[in-house]
Amino acid sequence: MQHLTGETILLIEADASLRRLITLGLQQRGMHVIGISSPEALPMLETLSPGLVVLDIDGEAGSDHSLLTVIRETPALCDTPAIVLAWDCLLPETIPQDRSQAQLTCLTKPFDARTLHTTIERILAANKAGTVAREQGVLLAARSATPAPSIWPLVTATGLLLLIIGLMVQIAIAALGLLVVLVALLLWTLGSKPEQKPIALEVREAWRGQAPPLHIS
Repeated sequence: MQHLTGETILLIEADASLRRLITLGLQQRGMHVIGISSPEALPMLETLSPGLVVLDIDGEAGSDHSLLTVIRETPALCDTPAIVLAWDCLLPETIPQDRSQAQLTCLTKPFDARTLHTTIERILAANKAGTVAREQGVLLAARSATPAPSIWPLVTATGLLLLIIGLMVQIAIAALGLLVVLVALLLWTLGSKPEQKPIALEVREAWRGQAPPLHIS
């Protein structure tokens, strides 16, 4: 079933002029109105669930209370609040209200448009507050039924994190030690090489300042 917003109103009014007048007034107040001439069109609205029904039960032959009975026996509307427009608000006891907790309000004709608008807004506000309260109750019930989360997954994750950090620190220290060893070996190797002079230069320095040897034949 498609649930419409709480500001969607189903208007059942046989008088086309009055139906249009009420529809325009409600639309100017930001409400969405579905207007039909009689409950006979309800089968076409089986997938809809409006927030409020406004029903005019007066016709040419007098008040037709069976229209309200049809509304109450329609599955999509049996729990929907309704405003009845009638010359006489003395509703018969045969109206099946005991099967539903839906609110039923009657406005006596002739009525002021502002009275109708105020009544509609009051009912919609009450419906919205009731819906919010029910949703909060369901949410609280779901939270209370949910078991408390375990701390062991968090403890396990913490242990794994510490293990990874420890391994990374050890790898970093080992890499730093290896780098120090390589640098030390390189410097040690470069510093241990003896300084060599050319042989010709050493001979020349050895004979400098002395007479050349005599050769006797």
